[in-house]
Amino acid sequence: MTMRTLADILAGACLVSGALLSLAAGVGLLRFPDLLSRMHAATKPQVLGLLLILAGAALRLPNTVDITTLILVGAFQLVTAPVAAHMVGRAVYRTGQIRSSALVTDELAEDRADGPPRAG
Repeated sequence: MTMRTLADILAGACLVSGALLSLAAGVGLLRFPDLLSRMHAATKPQVLGLLLILAGAALRLPNTVDITTLILVGAFQLVTAPVAAHMVGRAVYRTGQIRSSALVTDELAEDRADGPPRAG
């Protein structure tokens, strides 16, 4: 087995794994019952899926400029996806559009926008 064939196999495995994780994220967006669960499905497997797809593409690209671009795309995704998910989750929580029964611990109960802080 030559190195070129091994690189093809690794790239293919990364691409297929990344595609399956992205598919799982899409299915989670459709099937999960509330926004917080959907948001989890949209960020966790989607980011890992994209990183695997980028890694698979990087294994097959010969140009350093292309690989650098893929690294930048992955870095920006790692930086922006958690922040965006946090901001959406916080906005949904503050507007009271979550199921409180689904929360195990409500650490933000004092900061809720729909009423005064509770004494505690």
